Order: sequence, then C-alpha cells, then structure tokens
Amino acid sequence: MAARIKSLEVFALVGPKLARPHWTAHFPVPPGNEILVRLNTDQGIQGFGLASSYSAIDPLVKPWQSGLAEQVIGEDALAPERLYQKIFGLASSKIASERGWSREAMIRLSAAIDIACWDIMGKVAGLPLYKLFGGYTDEVACYATCGYYREGKDEKELRAEIQMMVEQGHTAFKVKVGGLTLKEDMERLRVIREVIGPDKDLMVDVNRAWDYKTALEGIKLLEEFRPRWLEEPVSWEDDRRLLKKISQRTNIPLSGGESEFTSYGCRALLEEQAISILQFDATMYGGFTESKKLMALCELNHVQVAPHHDCFIHAHLVASSPAGLIVEAFTDPERDPLQAELFLDPPAIKNGMMKLGSAPGLGLTLNPKAIEKYGTRIV
Repeated sequence: MAARIKSLEVFALVGPKLARPHWTAHFPVPPGNEILVRLNTDQGIQGFGLASSYSAIDPLVKPWQSGLAEQVIGEDALAPERLYQKIFGLASSKIASERGWSREAMIRLSAAIDIACWDIMGKVAGLPLYKLFGGYTDEVACYATCGYYREGKDEKELRAEIQMMVEQGHTAFKVKVGGLTLKEDMERLRVIREVIGPDKDLMVDVNRAWDYKTALEGIKLLEEFRPRWLEEPVSWEDDRRLLKKISQRTNIPLSGGESEFTSYGCRALLEEQAISILQFDATMYGGFTESKKLMALCELNHVQVAPHHDCFIHAHLVASSPAGLIVEAFTDPERDPLQAELFLDPPAIKNGMMKLGSAPGLGLTLNPKAIEKYGTRIV
C-alpha cells in the first residue's frame, strides 16, 4: 500500500511586528515565524506539517522557489522514514550547494515534510498519532511560558502578565532570566513567585545567557524559589560539558535541547549525562521520525521529555511514552498569535492539562482565516 504525494502547498506564516517585542536574555522572540507544508496524496488525503525558525524565514522559502517540491512529489507519504532521510540528506548534497539551499533550511524543512507525512499516516490508519506512537496516555500536562523582558517593562506590567496566565488556569509557569544582573533577576522571580503562589510549578529559563561562574552563583540564589527545572543556564560554546559540571553542584534538574540543531546533538546531551529533561523541537529538527527515536532513548536513559514550543504538535509525542513530562504553551495571543489562531477547535488547556481527542493524525484543523491573515503562498 502506498499514498503517493500528488501535490503540495507551502505558506510562510509570519506574525505581526510588535512595537515592543518580547525578549529573552539576548534575542527578541518573533510572534510567529513558520513554514506550513500541506501534502495531498493520490488517495485524496491531506496532511500538514510546520517548520519553526527563530531566525529569518527567507532561507526556508528559497528552496521551495527553486525545486524542492520536485524532491517530494511522487514520494510515498506512508514511508516517512525514507522521505525524511532523503530530504535531510539534501543538507549535504550537490543539488543543495548548486541551488543555495542552506543546511539549516534542509533540516527545518525535512521536519515539516515529515510531520505532514505522519499526519497522513494517522489518517490512513484512522488513529490519532499519540495512539500510533504508543498510546501511553490521552492527557498531558501543560505549562505557560511568560515573564519576558520588554523595553520599559516595570514590576506592574510583569505582575499583570503573570496574573493573566494565572487567570487562564495554568498551574505551571516558565519565566525568563539572564537579561539582567543576578540581583535584579532574583527580584523579578520574587515577584513572579508571589503572584503564582507557593503551590504552583515555576521553571526558570536562562536561554544560554550565563557564564559558568554566574551559573554557579545563580543556582544557589534560585534554591529559595524551588524551580522545577533550570533551562539552558550556560553559554553555547561548551554548554554540554558545563551542564554536566553544574548538575554535579545542584539538586535543581537541568534541561536543554531546544538550541540543538539535530537529534544527534540531543543524543550527545544524553551521553554527557548533562540533563534530566530533554527539550527537543520536532518542528525545528527531526520531525516525528527522529523525535520518536529520542523519546525511546530518553526513556532508556531515565530522562524526561518536555518539548520546546507548539503544544498541539508535541502533545502526541509526550502522550505516547512514559518519558513524556509536559508540553509548552504560549497562551498570550500577543506573544504567539499563531497558537491562538492557527487551528480550529484545538484541544483545550484546562487546569494545566490537555486532553487529546480521537480524531486521526494530528487531529488539528487549520484555520483558513489565520492562513490568509498571516500567510504568504510560496508553492
């Protein structure tokens, strides 16, 4: 049995530019920057996938304008491993060099194509993907990412932001540090802990902004706030080794993986025994094909999985395995209008939990109004 890819559609989805963008410690966060790929099979079944990027979208657009679709049309959507290896392999190919397709673009786009294939696979099987992947549970925990820096943001605005998340019903909150001095950041955390209360989970994300010395000081100061985890605390150039050294100096679980470039980089984090929680992103690298392998590897190495970004896509992976811990939600519509508008009737987040449905594949229906609002047709 095969389901040949007969045609495809590709859109660049870009959120609105904000006069006061949200910042992590050292970079602004785009309110939406994704490539949407829709694959249509000769059986009349359509699946979609997303590729996310925090950098410029243009390099992910270029391959579609210069022949990438030719590499996909005619392939079997029910053989995602084979198609993934083909598209990922273009990252080191003559055709990519000749046509100026960047390695990052091939890695990102191979993920979107792969997710679309798995969406089709689930629809052909008549099963939601979390069932197809293992079906460990049908309900996953969610946390809200918030507490960003903004130009002119004061304590009053910070309190209002966190209170909005509390009123939405969240029970776990991940907030940003690393953009100010340790003293100033600890004061921000004191405010945030006061707003969410003593019984809610608080996670702290440094976005690789600390050096080793600052990280050692920071882990001592963080103890009073009882963080559920500390995310990417050290700068990029030697983070795997430094994460291991820091883990030997603290009882706070360390997490990382969103800044890796491939599943192989995540494997190296596990081999280094550097983290307790892996945060890969299936929409940035690997798709579901590689993510399923990482889920299994984490389970065998007693590491939990809390994927980066897109709770609705990643919920299927987290629900599929005992290694699944929690998914990340962006429920401030100004921060992430795509999460707020891209899907019609996505699973609801209630009291910090998301119940998955029985619809096959991703179980998500794209909102045509959101595509029209934020999208530009490429192919």
